[in-house]
Amino acid sequence: MEGYQFLDEKGRFRLINPERNSYLYFPIANESGVMGSVTPTLGGDSKMGQNTFLLAPVSSEDLHNNKSSRNFWCNIKGKGIWSATGKSAKQEAALFSQDKEETVLTAGILWQKVSRVSKEYGITAEITSFVPCSNDTVELMEVTLKNSGEDILEFIPTAAIPLYGRSADNVRDHRHVTSLLHRVEVIKEGVVLNPTLTFDERGHRKNTIVYGVFGTGEEGEVPVGFYPQVETFIGEGGSFENPAAIWDESIPYVTEGAKLEGYEALGGLRFAAVTLKPGEERTYIIVLGYGESKEALDKMVKPYLSKAALTTALTETIAYWEEKLNITYKTGDKNFDAWMQWVNFQPMLRRIYGCSFLPHHDYGKGGRGWRDLWQDCLALLIMNPDGVRDMLFDNFGGVRADGSNATIIGSRQGEFIADRNNITRVWMDHGVWPFITTKLYIMQSGDLNLLLKENYYFKDPQAFRGEDKDTLWKPEDGSHLKTKDGREYKGSVIEHMLIQHLTSFYDVGEHNHIRMRGADWNDALDMAKERGESVAFTFLYGDNLEQMAELILQLDRQGIKELPLLKEIEILLKDDDNLYEDPKKKQELLQTYCGACKHTISGEKAVISCKELAAGLINKAAWIKEHIRKTEWITVKGGHSWFNSYYDNNGRQVEGDNEHGVRMMLTGQVFAIMSGTATGDQVREITAAADAYLYDASMGGYKLNTDFKELKTDLGRMFGFAYGSKENGAVFSHMAVMYANALYQRKFVSEGYKVIHSLYSHLSDFTKSRTYPGIPEYIGDNKRGLYHYLTGSASWLLLTVLSEMFGIKGYLGDLVLEPKLMLEQFNEEKEASAEFIFAGRKLLVVYRNISGKEYGAYKVGSVSIGDTLYDVEKENGTIRRGFLENLEAAKQHIITVELV
Repeated sequence: MEGYQFLDEKGRFRLINPERNSYLYFPIANESGVMGSVTPTLGGDSKMGQNTFLLAPVSSEDLHNNKSSRNFWCNIKGKGIWSATGKSAKQEAALFSQDKEETVLTAGILWQKVSRVSKEYGITAEITSFVPCSNDTVELMEVTLKNSGEDILEFIPTAAIPLYGRSADNVRDHRHVTSLLHRVEVIKEGVVLNPTLTFDERGHRKNTIVYGVFGTGEEGEVPVGFYPQVETFIGEGGSFENPAAIWDESIPYVTEGAKLEGYEALGGLRFAAVTLKPGEERTYIIVLGYGESKEALDKMVKPYLSKAALTTALTETIAYWEEKLNITYKTGDKNFDAWMQWVNFQPMLRRIYGCSFLPHHDYGKGGRGWRDLWQDCLALLIMNPDGVRDMLFDNFGGVRADGSNATIIGSRQGEFIADRNNITRVWMDHGVWPFITTKLYIMQSGDLNLLLKENYYFKDPQAFRGEDKDTLWKPEDGSHLKTKDGREYKGSVIEHMLIQHLTSFYDVGEHNHIRMRGADWNDALDMAKERGESVAFTFLYGDNLEQMAELILQLDRQGIKELPLLKEIEILLKDDDNLYEDPKKKQELLQTYCGACKHTISGEKAVISCKELAAGLINKAAWIKEHIRKTEWITVKGGHSWFNSYYDNNGRQVEGDNEHGVRMMLTGQVFAIMSGTATGDQVREITAAADAYLYDASMGGYKLNTDFKELKTDLGRMFGFAYGSKENGAVFSHMAVMYANALYQRKFVSEGYKVIHSLYSHLSDFTKSRTYPGIPEYIGDNKRGLYHYLTGSASWLLLTVLSEMFGIKGYLGDLVLEPKLMLEQFNEEKEASAEFIFAGRKLLVVYRNISGKEYGAYKVGSVSIGDTLYDVEKENGTIRRGFLENLEAAKQHIITVELV
């Protein structure tokens, strides 16, 4: 049987013959810094950062090119050598023959188990790999070997794990030279590598990280010998898939106390010979670890070196991660419910790995970008809202007074680092995400007071939105904006968001849409800095201005009639349609403002009426929408119509039809719909056009764009990519999910469901996608899912399924239930349910569609909380937060919704 099968509602799954599939890898990690990847044959790598790789770094192509892996060998008397991971030359050669061994992979959240049965050798191996959820910086392997034959089995077991022990840079930069820095010592349970230096020609530093591989038998039996050197272990002419030391007894091993200098290191642990009767088994514990010293590492590792300790660690780790997944669904498709558990988990992986350190994500040096800080919070707000308020607030400390933001983000929450060398790249979409995330927080919590809390502005030499430098700024001035008299200035959160949006409103190109600058959400639109414009995100800025006005009016209703704002912001608050119509005057006004806050600011506050402020924002939003409606609605020869998304660096409208054919991009349509700029009739026309030009069922749904058949160096690098890959015409999950979200918001439910169902159906069909459960960054033209796990699309899919599909969302702290479920999503009992946390309470909402009505025909009837009938109509369609907070905190509360 091809494809994985789910084993339970927690998303645990099983895959037969996993090694017959290319590019498969699984994340194993913890929150203490260990980040690993592991393949079905235990390839992959392990690291704690760009400069601390315990196993050599791997990219996606290395997964099949690389012979270096975690391995466990058996030299079986009378039969020869056998790899418990399948990584021997003989086993590799038999992968597609009738002699192929029986293998099964079983996995759950951050743990993997692979069983391998060899009839030829009469042996079965089961290897479990995981990183414990503790503060310990270790990776654990449990290797169980069983005599599955009919005869007595005698063998010598040896673990063999290459120790890389340095920076990823050194794979190509001084690989051999950096091995000369290696100092290896054999201790009782393993091999310790302590390089002398961290090699960097810009300035070498003394090494501070110690690496090691350790192991014992199930009762604590230590190895009888060690192979600490790669060269000796593989032998002359040998390799990691046919190492001479395993079969050639003349190659000596070393014992405790041995030391080695200047060679590639190996965690080679040879255990005592074993004799197993049929049915008997023996277990070995292997630990890969990082420490600050040999002594500290040895102390950390020893508690894991028994079968009982490892079993306890695995049980605790499974429970820890599964407890964090506090959102579950029950629909008519149990596989979808289980698949969504992996989607729900993916934002947690982003917090651990950032956007780097998995085989496809072979770029960057860890950490997250500005956009990631905010979008990952979307999932946290729903799954684990504790602490998110502080996180959101701290993130605003990265906003500059010119509306741009820091791009070098530190490892600590709220830490932003000055770029002292270059004119920073400005992504024109960066201003929209803080508001979207903050608004969701306020809707979930009702906490409008966050808008009034004051934070610093980020300061470095960058000025005028990345187009100039503040030559007066010095590093010793610090990274906070100061007033003319030297005080560090603080402004409210709402002030920060106003500046982000108002500066963008005026930062327009010749067609009066917001300039592209370095790029927008689509990083690959990076070659239109001078004349490029993003209509797509101008939609979103306009919508945000309108929604920001509503929050300000809500403050007014609560008695906060005025807001003290940065005095200089008055420049940006002009409300004049004649000004709005003139791109040149708008740029001049922006330059005046940026000049006023280039080095310091006055520090004075202007007190602005909330109603006056909101009115100006509403006018600006209305102007944006009307301007786009008048200028960007296009119709092609085939009769289909939609909105143009971009202008290129030659000032030309990007979409429409020309000698190359029809050109359509999904991004602009998403935000035209989401922002409400597109009328209901226009939404229908957009969906028809998207179905005609972008939809490809064989690839899982809606492509990001049609084939432009041109290398558009006046727009972005994406047009250099092969069509159907990455940002050039792939089914790009993030924008596809946002398309679904926009359609659901506008109550085009069957269309929104089609987007998500197409994605899920394709990705969950392993024979097509070749990916483990979850949502990857994109689906390529070969139908394969690529760049798995670390994608912002997971946060948006989680948000869309819960808040739009199930219609479970907040409104100023109260709970709203507005289901948009299709009839086929209800189970045999005609029910669909979701478990989640809201107002600090564990809730289970059960929708009962007893009459079997399709969406559009049913509406919310009665609502019961436990045995109590709740009058939803009296409470304007919401369940009041105060009511929920009076419920017992320790137990789950069932909310039953009868659909009529």
